[in-house]
Amino acid sequence: MSGRLILTAAGMRAAEEAAIAAGTPVEALMERAGLAAAEAAWRYAGPLPTLVLCGPGNNGGDGYVIARALRARGIAVRVAAPAEPKGAAARAAREAWDGPVEALEEAGPAALLVDALFGTGLARPLDAAVSARLRDLAGRAQARIAVDLPSGVSTDDGAILSPVPDCDLTITFQTLKPSHLLQPAARHMGRIVVADIGISAASDLTEIGRPSLRDPGPDDHKYRRGYVALLAGAMPGASALAAAAALRARAGYVRLIGAPVAGLPHAIVQGPGDAAGLLADARIGAVVIGPGLGKGAEAERLLGLALACGRPLVLDADALTAGRIPASAILTPHEGEFARLFPALTGSKVDKARAAAAQSGAIIVYKGPDTVVAAPDGRAAIAPPAPAWLASAGTGDVLAGIVAARLAALGDPFDAACEAVWLHGRAARRAGPGLIADDLIANL
Repeated sequence: MSGRLILTAAGMRAAEEAAIAAGTPVEALMERAGLAAAEAAWRYAGPLPTLVLCGPGNNGGDGYVIARALRARGIAVRVAAPAEPKGAAARAAREAWDGPVEALEEAGPAALLVDALFGTGLARPLDAAVSARLRDLAGRAQARIAVDLPSGVSTDDGAILSPVPDCDLTITFQTLKPSHLLQPAARHMGRIVVADIGISAASDLTEIGRPSLRDPGPDDHKYRRGYVALLAGAMPGASALAAAAALRARAGYVRLIGAPVAGLPHAIVQGPGDAAGLLADARIGAVVIGPGLGKGAEAERLLGLALACGRPLVLDADALTAGRIPASAILTPHEGEFARLFPALTGSKVDKARAAAAQSGAIIVYKGPDTVVAAPDGRAAIAPPAPAWLASAGTGDVLAGIVAARLAALGDPFDAACEAVWLHGRAARRAGPGLIADDLIANL
């Protein structure tokens, strides 16, 4: 699994400073960024009459370059700004723009609006008059493009500092930023383009990318492909969903331990047996407990067996009450469960997921419309925005089964969790807005 890099505001600033220290002038970086953004805007919107809004910082400097590049293509371009540029590079970009600069409060609308007011590093709300003018011009445009981030968005945590108009396209530079994927900011981004401007960057935060699933080979057999065992509890339908999902997520052998559930694929092994003895099988690559587990003495007994079995664990739903979490287990809490498990953690969703992983020693799959996967060693990944129709009963049980199948196949809990989250989201998109949890399994 490989995904696009994500840098925080501080990380991007450090990467730019390193490039400048290595001999690339800031003016050259601004020129590259502006030309790349102009190319993306041209490809997206074509020759629409354009208004570029330029802020006083380097984001505004990029805007002046964009305006110059689009005018060179024969497009009718106007520029408006709330203030003069502050930095030397932005002033140079302003001087290279050979047209007038209108006052923002007086600028009329255009078919294409390019927002280059404030990008990475915004830490406070916009001036009220600037914010109102941006919303008005955006509402009267046919298409809206943001440069780096829509103005009014915090870079690192997905927070909305000022009301943000929806964009059709967001063009960012070198890497994604956390707020491109974290809610509530992510819903305003539209399509996202990452333009390469020649900066070297490294990060232990990435976007979850499409997995490269290995097809079975001639030497594979059902146990080598992955043996998943699931413990059914008081509501066996939930564990049945997880079992069916594990089978469709390429597990070679799936056993549901507990009372038999009618209607499951015959390939899922069911039937009587001693749970402790069955869990002692060294061939098991992942054990799932939690979906439909319930509360009470029997649930506690089953949870104790799972925690003591020594096999890789996926803990979901009711199993997240476990006081002792084995190292390298995978936990899949939604927002409410996370808050109960880790009530003292603060910061962005990425910050909290990383801290929870470090505190528990587990892989954390912090579910939601912006799912974050975090490992105790500091690695973290954010999923592409998930379809809102995943907010339906049983979809978390399906995810637990997919996680277990990928864990049994790979043996690496972080990669397994990332693969599972991607597959879950893609299956939901294929299923469409009317999905029920069973549809996810059919679309895997």
